[in-house]
Amino acid sequence: MTLRERYRRILLDKDPNVRTIKWEFGYWGATINHWYETGMPKQYPALIESKVTTPTSSLNLPCWLCNNKYLKPGQYAGGFTHVAGALSWPTQGFSLDREVKEYFKMDDTQQLVDVNFLFYPMFDVKIEEDTDDALIYWDIDGVKKIFNKKTGVLPTPLDYPVYDWDSWNKIKAERLNPLDIKKRFPENWKEKIREYRFRDYPLGVGGLPFGVFGTLAHIMGYENLFCAYYEEPELVHDIISTFTDLWIEIISEILKDVEIDFIQFWEDISGTYGPMVSPNTMREFMVPYYKRITDFGRAHGIPLFIVDTDGDCNQIIPVFLDGGINVMYPFEVHAGMDVLKVRTQYPGLACTGGINKMAVLEGPEKIDELLAHVRETLKVGGYIPHGDHFIPPEVDFDSFCYYRNRLNEIIDEMGRE
Repeated sequence: MTLRERYRRILLDKDPNVRTIKWEFGYWGATINHWYETGMPKQYPALIESKVTTPTSSLNLPCWLCNNKYLKPGQYAGGFTHVAGALSWPTQGFSLDREVKEYFKMDDTQQLVDVNFLFYPMFDVKIEEDTDDALIYWDIDGVKKIFNKKTGVLPTPLDYPVYDWDSWNKIKAERLNPLDIKKRFPENWKEKIREYRFRDYPLGVGGLPFGVFGTLAHIMGYENLFCAYYEEPELVHDIISTFTDLWIEIISEILKDVEIDFIQFWEDISGTYGPMVSPNTMREFMVPYYKRITDFGRAHGIPLFIVDTDGDCNQIIPVFLDGGINVMYPFEVHAGMDVLKVRTQYPGLACTGGINKMAVLEGPEKIDELLAHVRETLKVGGYIPHGDHFIPPEVDFDSFCYYRNRLNEIIDEMGRE
């Protein structure tokens, strides 16, 4: 069984007899730095890509490439993530992990078609200030950001390209022309087609910043978007309708050459204490567009529709289901998410994640407790277990080794096929 076949059997068929996939979500750069210092062999260090291709794969590159006096040679910025399977790659200028994957004999990653789903032409990167401590710049998505070099975490937005009808109409006319579809594809598209047609890994479209909520939050800012839901509802509908039309056109073009396994929506719509948007608001501003995309996808042979959302999303799972979503992740435990409960309550929804990343540092007894819960969820099927977000640097390498080796053993024990 190829990884692609296994992926479909797990998430679509939810067959508990199929050995689930050995993935993690990813590892913060600070985590990898710490592990190199405390016992992990350095055989396949991740490289930082310098070429800008699309807003999906190349966001934040100025942060990872800038001069940073706080990093020793060979170290990574704290927020420079190593993608480890469950988070689709490419994304956000991050690197694809090979180091941890090879050490623990884990599975290959799922991948995204690297096509531009945001603005074309992209904005030029403009550096406003570059000091020892901070980088202030405009990124290719038109967002102004500040990067704290000392902490090295993901940059913080300072300003956005869309904030009212005038700014939206200008950017729509200049950078969302549906006649530019082919220009949004990579230069090596013919070569990628040959690779994709003979692949054995899952392939999808979307990812950050692709989302019915996520794209608007990304280009407007959360506060501006929340106000617009009430003060400018027609503007919100026009923005997401325009993007939905564009996305369907792009995906239609992809499907002329390549079969797709999933569409992934990035929707960081929940916090620790629940969703930031009410179910009623979601049903008005989001569900109709989810339905357009998922109905289109199913009609064209795409079987899986995935939502990536953090925090406590218990209250809004039914809303996502109404929109045609059938996979969600990463189910953060500290926010009250429980994958076994979700799989039982919503048998049509597959899950990935759900292992408390912070509890891994509490020692073998706590890890065994976590993995007993994983075992019970695997009995239900429709589940790929991994940490409920990026593994933080507080988790030492010895603790991670115990956790990951035991999890791999359970996966092998539980899966007959």
